[in-house]
Formats: sequence, C-alpha cells, structure tokens
Amino acid sequence: MKVVDLHCDVLEKLARFEDANFRNDSRIYSNFERLKAGNVKIQVFAIFIHPDIPKEQKFQEALRQIEAFHKYVLKEPEMVHIKDWKQIDELEEGQIGAVLSLEGCDAIDDDLEKLKIILDAGVKIVGLTWNYENKVGYGTSEDSTKGIKPFGKKVIELLNERDIIIDVAHLNERGFYELLPLAKKVIASHCNSRTLCDHPRNLTDEQVKMLVEKGGRIHVVFYPPFIEKEKKTTTIEKLVEHIKYLANLVGVEHIGFGSDFDGMDPLSVSNLSNASEFPNIIERLRQEFTDDEVKLFSEEGFMNYIRKLNATT
Repeated sequence: MKVVDLHCDVLEKLARFEDANFRNDSRIYSNFERLKAGNVKIQVFAIFIHPDIPKEQKFQEALRQIEAFHKYVLKEPEMVHIKDWKQIDELEEGQIGAVLSLEGCDAIDDDLEKLKIILDAGVKIVGLTWNYENKVGYGTSEDSTKGIKPFGKKVIELLNERDIIIDVAHLNERGFYELLPLAKKVIASHCNSRTLCDHPRNLTDEQVKMLVEKGGRIHVVFYPPFIEKEKKTTTIEKLVEHIKYLANLVGVEHIGFGSDFDGMDPLSVSNLSNASEFPNIIERLRQEFTDDEVKLFSEEGFMNYIRKLNATT
C-alpha cells in the first residue's frame, strides 16, 4: 500500500550537513532508500528555518534549503518534483513525488517579493507561522487570543491567488479561526487530537470539524509529545488511538500522515522511527479498519482531496 507523507524536515539536515547524502545517510530518517522501503508515493519536504538563525539570514537559509532539494533530493532519478498537483496522477511505478512546503513565513519577514520567489521555486503548501510570532501572525507558543496581522492578510491573498494550500499547523487558535474564512485551500499537515493529548500544537474537536467543513484534512504527526503528553517515546497503539478518534469525529477519508521525520530525532514512536517503517502502521491500522479505509488514510484520501482542488481551480 502506497503512502502520502505531508511533512518531513530532511532539507534542514541536507543544508546543514557538510557530507550530505540523501540516498542512504543513516542520519536522515526519510532518505531515499527508506522512502522506497516504506512505499512512500508522495513526500512533502518542508523548508524550516530554525529560530536561532539571525533574522537577516533567514531568507538566504530558505534559498539554501531549496538548493539542497535540487542538489540532493532531485538527484535521484526516481524523485519527481511536483510543481503542479496534476502530476501526482502521472507518476509511474517506482517514482516518488517530491513536494516543497514552507513551514512558517519567518524567512520573508514583511516582504511579499521574497514570498513570490519561494513560491516560484515550486512550493505548494505554506504555513503562516512556526511556533512563534512573525510579521504574519502568532504561532502556537504565543498568546492564543492574538490573530492574523495586517501583513498576514496580504500573504493569504497572494497564496489564494497562486492556489497554494495554507497549512494551519503551528498557527495559534485565534489565527486558525481568522484564517479559515479567508483561505481558499487549507490543511493541517502534522497535528493530532487535542482531546487525547492536550497540547497547543494539536487541534480541538471544533477545529478539526471546522477544518473538514472548509474542505481541509488533518494529517497525524508521529512526534511522541503530541501523541502522549510530555512523553519522549510512545507506541503505534497510542498513535492509532488518535486516528480512530479522528475517524469517528470526521471520517477516515479526511485523515492522513504527516510524520515529521527528521524534525523530532531522537524522539520516536516504537517501530515507526523512520520512513522505512510505514508498513508497520499500515498493518496495525488493518486491525482496526477495512483495506479500503486504510488505503483512504494512507494515500487515496489525499489524492481525492487534490483532485477535488484541481477541479475547482
């Protein structure tokens, strides 16, 4: 069974390691060989700018990670850069679709031209914030009563014009509620249920239902503290509890994977510590759902979501 994974942080490592090797570097949990072993069909590669990077260097760091994407990821002949979502239906057997996303708009500061440059590089999914405040809005570590800033509304307008999917992961609560009526296309790339694990990075039942009513989806994240509060390790069983809960809440067709591999090491879910172990979660889900439901969760639900978006573009 093929897998769609909406979030990994491979690019930050590739840009940082002096001896970068995407094919089989054991330090990279979503390297090429592990993606192949895990039957991954679509992998989203996030451009993540570490908060310790000085403000004046953040845009350059984003460009470095885009360069690393081309230099290392696309060097593999079977990796196909998805610049248009329609390409995902054209992938041949053995090919893996590689999608760029922007995890927070810190890199652009208050400059729309910088955002245009990043979008022109093929970015298809954009999160407005990471955990902290920027010129666009407030992240999940900030005051939940503060919302989208005036510049943020200009960013949303541009993303809508470009048919970019806006990611609500890392956006604080008020920002979430202010974004939904403004955005054309939305998704939660790597979040879990806040009912089961009370963490601001997870979504409440109300948020999940509103997201789906807007046409969006929630992709569960494998980061242990978002599965079990304050836990550094956890089990597939605990992750499946989130999936079952969300499936009962909004339906399995609206749920997918957003692993966060390479963004959470050394923390991990047992038997789900890198992309090669995706079959383990698939097999565990087969104990709870039908094969058709598991396929919706692993691949087809997202494919249907994209096809629907393409039909309205």
